[in-house]
Amino acid sequence: MCSARRFADTIIFSNAVFTGLEDHPVQAAIAICENRIAAVGTKEEVEVWKNDATQIIDVQDQLVMAGFHDFHLHLMMGSVAMNSINLVAARSCAEAVEQVRAFAQERPEDPWILGFAWDSGYWTEQRLPNRRDLDEVVSDRPVLLFHAEGHYAWVNSKALELVQIDRNTENPEYGMIEKDEDGEPTGILYEGAIMPCGELAFDFSIDKQKELLHSFLKQAGQLGVTSVNDLYGLELNRKLVNYELFRECEESGELSVRIHLLPALDGDLDRAKQLRAQYQSPFLQFTGLKQFIDGVITGYTAYLLEPYSDNPATQGSTTYPPEVIKEWVVEADREGFQIRFHVIGDGAIRLALDAFEEAQRVNGKRDSRHCVEHIEVLHPYDVHRFAKLGVIASMQPEHLAQSERGVYTSRIGKERDHYVFALQTLQRTGAVLALGSDFPIASLEPMLEIFRAVTRIDSSGQADQVWHPKERVTLAEALRAYTWGSAYGSFREHELGTLEPGKLADLIVLDRNLFAVPVEEILETQVCLTMVNGQIVYKKESFAE
Repeated sequence: MCSARRFADTIIFSNAVFTGLEDHPVQAAIAICENRIAAVGTKEEVEVWKNDATQIIDVQDQLVMAGFHDFHLHLMMGSVAMNSINLVAARSCAEAVEQVRAFAQERPEDPWILGFAWDSGYWTEQRLPNRRDLDEVVSDRPVLLFHAEGHYAWVNSKALELVQIDRNTENPEYGMIEKDEDGEPTGILYEGAIMPCGELAFDFSIDKQKELLHSFLKQAGQLGVTSVNDLYGLELNRKLVNYELFRECEESGELSVRIHLLPALDGDLDRAKQLRAQYQSPFLQFTGLKQFIDGVITGYTAYLLEPYSDNPATQGSTTYPPEVIKEWVVEADREGFQIRFHVIGDGAIRLALDAFEEAQRVNGKRDSRHCVEHIEVLHPYDVHRFAKLGVIASMQPEHLAQSERGVYTSRIGKERDHYVFALQTLQRTGAVLALGSDFPIASLEPMLEIFRAVTRIDSSGQADQVWHPKERVTLAEALRAYTWGSAYGSFREHELGTLEPGKLADLIVLDRNLFAVPVEEILETQVCLTMVNGQIVYKKESFAE
């Protein structure tokens, strides 16, 4: 922070500053010196930081707040999705196939045709697609299309041919190759069965990786995302992991987003220790380890305590045996690592909490800030265990509107529906809530997550279709969870997440005061200015300082 002898480089005035310390915005001025906030107070109090060289930005009634900190995303996979087919709007197999045809025609040089976000739960025919549907429009190049939840994919025959999957190919340890009644692959691959496709499809050159990274940084600035947590994804993403590319971008001064790294929890603690020592800069930090315990509800791969309501033959399964998961957690916790688990089903949530509890019993209690990711189907028994164990609830509210609600509830049944995406319940019982997008499973746009958290409007998009209104959180709570909550979960609440003297100058200006407009306007809200480390990294063309 500046000494009292130094003047501010920038002073921002606003009638609506959400510091994160109160539940409402206040009229305030913010003095920024170099890369930190020097003062927050009234205009008169901050005037002492001004001289002739100070840049003055008066935004009047526009909301100023800490930059959004996306607590859960997959950076490079998201960058790939930004440059691929977006199938979210398709309402039939035919519509999806037509999008694939048009995209392939426009991109004749692409070795793989990649797409994201199809969901047959919204299709008129209500059936999973087949490789032959794709073969009709693209037969000479491989096609890889990820389901909206990212845990299963739709491929064409060429893709199956390239990865040598046929009727004789056995399922991987955690995954499934769907086959028809004649034993032939249908083109639907679940979980680990997708990995061979990812190995080939994501084998990008360094120049292509740089291009993808820069496209992400540009969009993050436009959306007011100043920090992210880049979590280990499925094994199929491993060709996309290149932390040294991030470092090169940082060293050249191009890294305009703080990136927190969370590679795989896999029992290899020597590698984890090496990465922890290697990445500890203000813009690029190793934060912890992440692993999957289960999959997703719609694909029957989420692990439930009891069988699925519409498929009693299965309750899903865990990615690794429970005893292995617990062993990894105890060992990693002993070495001081934060651990984060993808968990969707109540069985997976129970296992994650049991593992964290076992680590406390064996190693003693510490400020571990372990996290449970997603938390979609929660058993009442486990509600209070988050606060008791000090486990952070990492959630992505837009997920509750992504899957078609009827399909989702048919999987879990009425009894398990009571604690679905239970944001308010967890927060009320004392758990720290941290929000993110799970980009590219959902858009990087924070306003979608904020809107969903405060409205609970379901997949219908209708204001009267609210999924458990008791689980709404307030606007202030949602914003705080997307800023301070994520900073806390990254062990950086002392320098990020709120607007206070001494903290890093990562802040944004919105085009309106969210606290003074109807909730519907959240989705229309745009970022006018994004500042990271005291430097403006994005400014809307129409923004008048």
